[in-house]
Amino acid sequence: MELKKIAVLCNYELLPERVGGMDHFFWQFDKKCKENNIQVDWFFPNYSDHGCYSDLKIYSSKTEKLENYFLAFSKEYNSDYMYVITHFVELCTPFFATVKQFSKAKIIAVDHNPRPLNGYPFKKKILKRLKGILYSRYIDVFVGVSNYTVNALLQDFGSQLKSKTKIIYNGVILDSILVRETRNTVKPIFLTASHLRESKGIQDLIESVNDLSASIKQDIKIDVYGDGPYKKQLKEKIYQYNLENVFTFMGSRGNLNEIFSQYDYMLQPTHMECFSLSVLESLAANVPVITTNVGGNEEAIRDSFNGYIFKAKDIHALTNIVTEVYLGIKKINLNTRTDVEKRFSLEQMVNQHFGLL
Repeated sequence: MELKKIAVLCNYELLPERVGGMDHFFWQFDKKCKENNIQVDWFFPNYSDHGCYSDLKIYSSKTEKLENYFLAFSKEYNSDYMYVITHFVELCTPFFATVKQFSKAKIIAVDHNPRPLNGYPFKKKILKRLKGILYSRYIDVFVGVSNYTVNALLQDFGSQLKSKTKIIYNGVILDSILVRETRNTVKPIFLTASHLRESKGIQDLIESVNDLSASIKQDIKIDVYGDGPYKKQLKEKIYQYNLENVFTFMGSRGNLNEIFSQYDYMLQPTHMECFSLSVLESLAANVPVITTNVGGNEEAIRDSFNGYIFKAKDIHALTNIVTEVYLGIKKINLNTRTDVEKRFSLEQMVNQHFGLL
């Protein structure tokens, strides 16, 4: 049987200290392809052999932009790919037209990109629509990781994409996630887990905690997992409000799948989101999520069923939810893992992506 070849471009840095849902997806997708006599050439910004990356055929360049490196590589080695798949790569750019100039490969573009809370500026909206007119024709399939993402794709690039858009939800590897057996309904313990940048809204969480009653502020504990460029500003705000006894920065961890189960609730006050794997992982650990109404959050979280939803940047609403959850007035009794098993397993995600080939 003839070996088939595909290329997957992922503008996703491989970090041993940060192993998340997408890493597991890449590993399982590669395994699925090999089982079906398909070779995957993976193009990442950097090389690593942690986890199962040692089993992948990885190409990388530290000096060139990922798309430019792939084009040069493909031309030099006359690569004959059946499919070219992109993850975390800007959509509807001249890159896709260039690929079609020298390759008969079908192009599948997966959109993981969150949109700004108040939308793009008018000039950028016009530019995106123009790019859609010029370059969307070169992409055979657009994949959105949520219904929100598919709608955003059509809004960004035009309704002509509708016939070739598909939804494939992100999924999590359930077996590796430890499950919380019981949940504290009074004085629960909280975590937040995200890249520390302004758009993740952790500054709103700090503001909301500052508005809690003195008795709650004295006891409540929130552990912050992750790192990023906004960490200094967050620490300064915590110091300003004298909340060092509440917030503890835990750094980036590669084993969050084992850590979620140590908590009762996850807080995610994000301003922009596409479809959060950390939300799914928390739910899979039987840890409900308190999060905002942005992106695909409401496709995973149903208010008062497996978590709580509030309007992004509504600090007062977040304060009220945290207060009522902490005092046991609000409580989630559901085993949140059950819903994730039905709707958001990694196996489903892998099979649906493989089904595009």
